[in-house]
Amino acid sequence: MKWHILYRGPLSSCNYDCSYCPFGKTKNTKAELAEDAKKLTRFIHWVKSRKEEIEILFAPWGEALIKGYYQKAMTTLSHFPNVKKVTIQTNLTCNTSWMNQVNKESFSLWTTFHPSQTSLDKFTKKSQQLDALGIRYTVGFVALKEDLKLLEALRAAINPKVYVWANAYKRIKNYYTQKEIKKIVAIDPLFNINNQVYDSLGKSCQAGHTSFSVDGDGNITRCNFIKDYVANIYEDSFAEQLKPRPCSNATCRCYIGYIHLDALKLEESYNGLWERMPRLLQKNI
Repeated sequence: MKWHILYRGPLSSCNYDCSYCPFGKTKNTKAELAEDAKKLTRFIHWVKSRKEEIEILFAPWGEALIKGYYQKAMTTLSHFPNVKKVTIQTNLTCNTSWMNQVNKESFSLWTTFHPSQTSLDKFTKKSQQLDALGIRYTVGFVALKEDLKLLEALRAAINPKVYVWANAYKRIKNYYTQKEIKKIVAIDPLFNINNQVYDSLGKSCQAGHTSFSVDGDGNITRCNFIKDYVANIYEDSFAEQLKPRPCSNATCRCYIGYIHLDALKLEESYNGLWERMPRLLQKNI
């Protein structure tokens, strides 16, 4: 058995102020950060105790890698023999020197460029540090129409062996023209997979079976978008509650949700679903 776990603890602070994010420029108190660190440590001990193969994605409500205890957690987890992959969503503002201590076979980064918060030059220099360290990573950002030229510049600036992806803006129906889609696909060949809202009600999905979300208290929900309580990882019998279930949502529109829909067979397109690492990249290197 292999489990794909999305972990999201109580951390809710960020050093960025993106207009679409409710956690921009928020700051946790010292007590809140201490509690987050305590819960993260408990999760790490639990992962170490398991016999199952585990792949982990950290998707914090904010920026975690500027915190030393998250850097230590990622390093520690990367060296556990049962952790096959551990990755985290990050804006890449953290110091990168600590990554020299990680297990580079299992460790990777899902990095996001925020053009309203930093310059392309600064972000590119950070990515070059990852290249020098031999870190596996992908790069992307929300593909707003006004930023499409910047997407082309990002692709030109980043190591050609690194996948650059575009998150489709879906708040407006038929947001892109066919000409714009063609431009984006030239940079991100998998964009058309993301540029859809999937009908998911009643569809077979791995969420709640081989994939599940965990909060800081260990509570399991099927995925980030279905909040029904399933079990708690710190209870001995929790695994008995992991089983196939049809999706109960009408639609699925986010990457970390729809990748688990069985009918899409996205494991054929991605070498690592949690990592957002496409197989086409492996072929091109």
